[in-house]
Amino acid sequence: MAKHKTPLLDQLESGPWPSFVSDIKQEAASRAKNEKGIEYQVAADCPDDLLGVLEMSYTDGETHWKHGGIVGVFGYGGGVIGRYCDQPQMFPGVAHFHTVRVAQPMGMWYNTEFLNSLMDIWELRGSGLTNMHGATGDIVLLGTSTPQLEEIFWELTHNMGVDLGGSGSNLRTPASCMGMSRCEYACYDSQELCYNLTLEYQDELHRPAFPYKFKFKFDGCPNGCVAAIARSDLGFLGTFKGPIKINQEVVAAYVGGDIAPNAGAHAGRDWGKFDIQKEVVDLCPSKCLSFEGGKLIMDHKECVRCMHCINTMPQALKIGDERGVSIFCGAKAPILDGPQMGSLLVPFIEVNKDDDYQGIKDIIEGVWDWWMEEGKNRERIGETMKRLGFAALASAAGIAADPRHVQEPRHNPYIFWKAEDVKGGWDRDLAAFRKRHQR
Repeated sequence: MAKHKTPLLDQLESGPWPSFVSDIKQEAASRAKNEKGIEYQVAADCPDDLLGVLEMSYTDGETHWKHGGIVGVFGYGGGVIGRYCDQPQMFPGVAHFHTVRVAQPMGMWYNTEFLNSLMDIWELRGSGLTNMHGATGDIVLLGTSTPQLEEIFWELTHNMGVDLGGSGSNLRTPASCMGMSRCEYACYDSQELCYNLTLEYQDELHRPAFPYKFKFKFDGCPNGCVAAIARSDLGFLGTFKGPIKINQEVVAAYVGGDIAPNAGAHAGRDWGKFDIQKEVVDLCPSKCLSFEGGKLIMDHKECVRCMHCINTMPQALKIGDERGVSIFCGAKAPILDGPQMGSLLVPFIEVNKDDDYQGIKDIIEGVWDWWMEEGKNRERIGETMKRLGFAALASAAGIAADPRHVQEPRHNPYIFWKAEDVKGGWDRDLAAFRKRHQR
């Protein structure tokens, strides 16, 4: 029998989709039976009390969690998010319900031994509830008490060889796609670069010193499987130069129906005969494709490397040979100024492991130096960039102005150049523009 009545939460189980309420109830039932004979180090009924406090929050229309102070482990300023219930007498199992962030492996590759070891720790010393994974990428362990934090930290670091992730105003846990370990489109080794920078910037990750949070994400190719361009303060997106390589014989095989498009991903129903004009050519965003005389023709200088044609006919088209990374700055979720995508900071840079990625690290540290000097408290770098201008950020990072920095069509093509760098200056050119366009 349930410890608390939860009619409102029960409604969340009635839809067609999986429900977190069902997951919490399942864990509560498992801990009540305790078939493994575990000597729980936190209240065995903490999932029951979690359901109770959530039901009260839904009923009252307000949260019953509070931040009663900063908790953590010795030597670290992040990795633990303190959470306390403001009704500890009513819900003692969640009087403390701290979250522990654990750094995920690059590309989120796991073996069963690792996962079993992690769950053994968390069943013993936590609520047994997890989030795989958080928005930044961390393994999120939901709910433990203050006395268990050092115990969990010791077992993670000494027995499993894994570290805590980031939280607070610091570098958050860097995240990468599977990259070259799985993907034929990877333009650089996203896992290796992510791992290298994670080790390089341990101090920034564990000891908060920034105006606000800062996220790295590493996409191996323009498909953007970890959404670096939209969800990181400094996003690394694999890209390539040169023409996409086209095998016309294989194109003909797709057109003839000998090879399923989209690598067979949409084979669950009959979509009819593959139409290369409708499904590839007409959907090209830059209109650089045509299908003439049984051949796929591409105007390579107009290609924006969106990957649609490659994804649709992966056996027929391959990425170009000169490969590297584009760096975007300033993406974030809605907090102060609303959501925004990353702005192109570095159009193309080679990823050079031989010099320990020094060129990329110089850019990162230039960006950080500027932001820590100019950023306000709790201001993401994208907001600082918006307030002070992209040119200020680019100059601080040592990035020369480039026509590809354009953010949107505008009447003044000198928007990203300093006035003294433009012959005649902005004022004269803008005055001439207005004069020409007066009605």
